[in-house]
Amino acid sequence: MFFWFLGTAVIAVWFVFRDEKFDYRTLMVGALLPDIIDISTGGVWVFHSVTASVVALAAVMAVWRRGSSRRRSLLGVPIGMFFHLVFDGAFANTETFWWPFTGLTMESASVPSVERGLLNVLLEVAGLAMLAWVWRRAALAQPHHRRLFIASGVLYDRINRTSTTQEPPTC
Repeated sequence: MFFWFLGTAVIAVWFVFRDEKFDYRTLMVGALLPDIIDISTGGVWVFHSVTASVVALAAVMAVWRRGSSRRRSLLGVPIGMFFHLVFDGAFANTETFWWPFTGLTMESASVPSVERGLLNVLLEVAGLAMLAWVWRRAALAQPHHRRLFIASGVLYDRINRTSTTQEPPTC
């Protein structure tokens, strides 16, 4: 699963936060991080628990100064991790989701996106459709909007004309 998590996280943040300076790059990293870590380590691990997302959020809040651009940018990682849990259905496995509060072992757990089998194909198509909508809505076909996204993580909203207060970076 790749496009499903990217599309759902970007669309959710787009509509919920309405923040013209949000860094969608770090959000995308956070949205993929639980599966990247858990699959590469051989199965469900702590990154499919809400504890990992809370610890990541607390770390960003504790380490970087309030109002700093680094903190603002890095907040996308734990937000993406939270969205991953929601759109993966991780909450359906109490033992994993609430680890370590329900016990320290995760022996019966497996990665939710692996368990779904062929349903993943439909979810990936839906994720691609969401990303195509974002591509059009953010006018990413235009080079200066792509450069703005690559340099800052900001998505221009061609309908509401936001995120245009700064000049796009030149490459």
